[in-house]
Amino acid sequence: MSGAVLKVGPSMDTHFLDSLLDALPQPLLLIDASARISAANAAARALFGAEVVGRHYTLALRQPGPLGAIETALAEGRETQAQHLQSERSRETVYRMLVRPVAGDGRREVLASFEDVSAAEQIGQFRRDFVANVSHELRTPLTSLLGFIETLRGPAKADAQARERFLLVMAQEAERMNRLVSDLLHLSRVEAEERVRPTARVDLAAVLTSVVRALRPMADAAGVTIVQHGEPTTALVPADADQLTQVFQNLIENAVKYGAAKGDVTVTLRHLSHDAGLRGEAFAVDVRDEGEGIEAKHIPRLAERFYRVDTHRSRAEGGTGLGLAIVKHIVQRHRGRLAIASEPGRGSTFTVILPAQ
Repeated sequence: MSGAVLKVGPSMDTHFLDSLLDALPQPLLLIDASARISAANAAARALFGAEVVGRHYTLALRQPGPLGAIETALAEGRETQAQHLQSERSRETVYRMLVRPVAGDGRREVLASFEDVSAAEQIGQFRRDFVANVSHELRTPLTSLLGFIETLRGPAKADAQARERFLLVMAQEAERMNRLVSDLLHLSRVEAEERVRPTARVDLAAVLTSVVRALRPMADAAGVTIVQHGEPTTALVPADADQLTQVFQNLIENAVKYGAAKGDVTVTLRHLSHDAGLRGEAFAVDVRDEGEGIEAKHIPRLAERFYRVDTHRSRAEGGTGLGLAIVKHIVQRHRGRLAIASEPGRGSTFTVILPAQ
C-alpha cells in the first residue's frame, strides 16, 4: 500500500535485524536518514559488493531511476518504485526496485528491495518482437497487393497481358499470407498442447514412408533424389501422427529446397537402445541434405520464430520463417529433442530423437 510505513520494534536489535535480512532471498538495502546504506542482506552484498554497507547510496546505485526513487522516499516518506539494470557476466538482469519507509526507535529509514523480473521482461520483449515480425511479414505482400490493385484500376485497366501478369503475382502474394496465417495457427495450437504428451501408438517408419512418398513429386521437379534408409521395419512411439507428419514434411521439404540441385536428401531411421538425453530407448530420424551448409553462428537460432539464414532465398522459396519453430515445439511436446549439425560446404543434418513406446 502506498505510503505504508513498516515499523521496527524496540526489541529488534542490530544482530537480529541482520539475521532477518540475510534470511530473505531478495536483495535488500536499508538506507538511513544520512543517505548511507546502514544494512544489506547477503543477496544485496552479492549483487552490489561486500563493502556496500556504510557507503552513500549514490555510490552503489548510479542509475537515475533508482536514485530518484530513494531520494523521494527519504524526503517525502512515501513508497516509490523504479527499474534497476544490473550487468553481470555479459548478461543484463532487470530488477523491479521497491523503496518503502521504515520507522522504529526514533529512526526513519527506507528499505529498498530488488525483485528479478528479467523473465517477465524477456516475455514482454518476445511478444513485442513477435508482433513486429508478423506485421513486417504481412506488410510486404499487402503492399504489393494494394499496389497491383491500384495499377489494375488505373494504367493497366485495359491491358489484358499486364492484368494476367499482375493477377498471377497477386495470387502468389495472397498465398504467401495464407501460409503465414496457417503456420501461425499451427504454432498456436502446438503451444497450447505442448504440456499434454501424446499417448497413441504410432509407427514412425510408416509415417516416414508416407511423407517421402508424398514429397517425391516435388523432389523430382527440383532434380533432387530422396533416399530412404531404415533399420527397424516397425518403430512404435507415443505420438500424434498428424504432428509427426508435419515435422518430417517440413524437414524433408526444407532439405529438398535448400539442398544441392541434382543432389540427394537422405532420410535415415535408427533405433537407439539407450539415448543419454532421453534416458531410455529411442528412435532417431536423420534428414541430411547436400546443400551449402550453415555457419555455426546461425545454428542455435534456427528454430527461433522468423529467423532466417538467407531472408531473400527463404521468401523466394515460399518460407514463412516459422517452420522450424513449429518442428521444435512438436518435438518438445513428444518429449523428444531436435539436433542440428551443419558445416559450410558440407550440407546439413537435422535429427529428431523420440522416446520409444
